[in-house]
Amino acid sequence: MTLPPHPPGPDPLDHPDPLRAADSAATETLLRAYVRETATEVPPAGEELLLELPATGLRLSVPVRYRSATGWHRFGEPVVLGTGADTPPPADVTLVASAAVRESTTGRGLPAHLGTDAAARVLNSAARVAAHLTARRAEDANTTGATPFLDSEQALLLGHPFHPAPKSREEATEAELAAYSPELRGSFALYWFAAHPDIVVGESWDRGDVADVLRPLADGVAVPEGMVPVPAHPWQAREITGRPEVRELIDGGLLIPLGPGGAPWHPTSSVRTVQRPDADVMLKLSLGMRITNSRRNNLRGEMCLGVSAARLLAAGPADWLRAEHPDFAILRDFAWISAGTSGAETGLETAIRDNPFHGDGREGLCVAGLLAERTGPGDGTAPRHRSLLAESVERASLTHETSVAEAAARWLERYLDVLAVPLIRLQARYGIALEPHHQNTLVALGADGLPDFGWYRDSQGYYLTRSRAADIEQLLPGATDGVELVFDDAFVDERVGYYLYISNLLGLIGAMGAQGLADEHDLLAVLRTRLEKLRAAEPGAKSLLDLLLEAPVLRCKGNYLTCVDGLDELVGDVHTQSVYIDLPNPLAEDRR
Repeated sequence: MTLPPHPPGPDPLDHPDPLRAADSAATETLLRAYVRETATEVPPAGEELLLELPATGLRLSVPVRYRSATGWHRFGEPVVLGTGADTPPPADVTLVASAAVRESTTGRGLPAHLGTDAAARVLNSAARVAAHLTARRAEDANTTGATPFLDSEQALLLGHPFHPAPKSREEATEAELAAYSPELRGSFALYWFAAHPDIVVGESWDRGDVADVLRPLADGVAVPEGMVPVPAHPWQAREITGRPEVRELIDGGLLIPLGPGGAPWHPTSSVRTVQRPDADVMLKLSLGMRITNSRRNNLRGEMCLGVSAARLLAAGPADWLRAEHPDFAILRDFAWISAGTSGAETGLETAIRDNPFHGDGREGLCVAGLLAERTGPGDGTAPRHRSLLAESVERASLTHETSVAEAAARWLERYLDVLAVPLIRLQARYGIALEPHHQNTLVALGADGLPDFGWYRDSQGYYLTRSRAADIEQLLPGATDGVELVFDDAFVDERVGYYLYISNLLGLIGAMGAQGLADEHDLLAVLRTRLEKLRAAEPGAKSLLDLLLEAPVLRCKGNYLTCVDGLDELVGDVHTQSVYIDLPNPLAEDRR
């Protein structure tokens, strides 16, 4: 395998000034998303990408540090052309965001003011990245999270590589964000309410009454006799007590605010899901703060779907997975709780999830955290390893006495075996399709640095294929009643094509290439070989694998355009929650 050429000059991410490094990171991520969603051709490394933005009359020249076959391009700092200056002035994130968003509003026939909110979110995200870099660079070089699981959850300093505002968090103070942000290694006590049993709603699968699951977590909190402890994120607790329906419950004595209490919890990469190494569950809290594109309010319908998924898996698929793929598991959202019986959400909705990660055994590492780029220590030099992924690949290279590129290929092969193949076969055998993007998937690494176990989490959003709906009903009568879960097979394949293939697998290959671990085309050949082998062995996966292997273009979520259009991805019909674009399929391109 041949490694890509090392880009010339220092990496802008390593600039000694954390504000400058954060600006570069935010600009690069915005440009990466923009060129993907506008089908802009990126020239080879060492050349200049020229961006014409007629809506503002701006012309940008962007150095290409790395051209990616899968879209994970690396860019240098852009400059503005045509100003008449001897030295073209630099274009910071404020200028680039304003110009790009204007191009995507007026250029598409929309009023210019509709882009103001999107541009503001890009800048908010850049400010958060600056805070993350400043804090991390002030740490001792050997500082890590409390456990390997938490270390990976806290590693996403820069955020999603294809989102224009990956770290946007609005409506919280700096002091609150210090406690609530995983990137700042925050932790906080939950806010507890005591609810009268008559207003408690929720359900639990195979773990007894949901109140009994929660009571040990409220240790030290003075819950009145006969009342049920209900947890909330402290930011959420402050916000919901002003809602009329919640205030009515409080005034009537049916809901008592108890305040913060109990041991501190750690926010994970999603911000609203929290974990304690000593607890046997994680909690996915409702959080109305707007993060990236959405307010993260839990919906009761989603909570029910999580429990329904636990029941469905227990009806047969879980046993099949254990037998066929003993190195893969699904973390169940097996219970939920809230207060208020009107049927409408009160903001107290909390999902309860399995937590097998306690720091004393096999630890799952968030794949998004594994791939997340690190910046230099603050003296202008590069970090020893660009990511946890690069560190593990180097360990595999040393252990197996092979090149880094060959170790990266082995890493990918093992990753496919412990994560991608079980998910594809689950869909083929049972018609159950999940949304395994990087934040929803975890792997454990063996002593040699290679993946040896995989997990999927967050089963509140999933799909059932129409062709298998009758079989699913036979497995679990009522599984498809009254819920929007059953979709045409082609639509399910399209969504799996985005979440598993584009977002997860191509994202992994792109990260390996951008971080100089291997040539992406060699890794794409590894992926093709494994998927072709699976297609021959698993007839039920043929339609999906035909799509991934042969389709010239695939449907891909457009995070940039979704942001520009102001869509909340958690609201509305599943077909229209986000903007989707056509993306050239690199596997099909490589074959031509």
